Amino acid sequence: MTPFGERLRQLRKAKGVSQKDMAAALGVSAAYLSALEHGRRGAPSWALVQKTIGYFNIIWDDAEDLERRAWSSHPRVTIDTGGLSPKATAFANLLAANVGRLAEGDLDALDEALRRALELDGSVPA
Repeated sequence: MTPFGERLRQLRKAKGVSQKDMAAALGVSAAYLSALEHGRRGAPSWALVQKTIGYFNIIWDDAEDLERRAWSSHPRVTIDTGGLSPKATAFANLLAANVGRLAEGDLDALDEALRRALELDGSVPA
């Protein structure tokens, strides 16, 4: 599941609507909506994110949060380390091979450490 898919499901369930009804309202298929929720599709289009914000009547920080989640929801990430150091390539490969083995707490700690090292705040997609 992607960050966008997780939030989409939470919003849909809180509103008490089916995937079929929500998909019809957004102009997409229920299969596509299901794939978004389960992380089998990449980041949604800008237009779909905006339709979703309108559908749920989301404003301000919550709308920005949903947009950030959408842009950080590519389930098949590619990292090009061409031209970088061997250490960067080794790190990228280690992470790619083992990210599924990390516990949520470990992911939180790594996310925090990376953001701190890059001087990013929580509003910047990882």
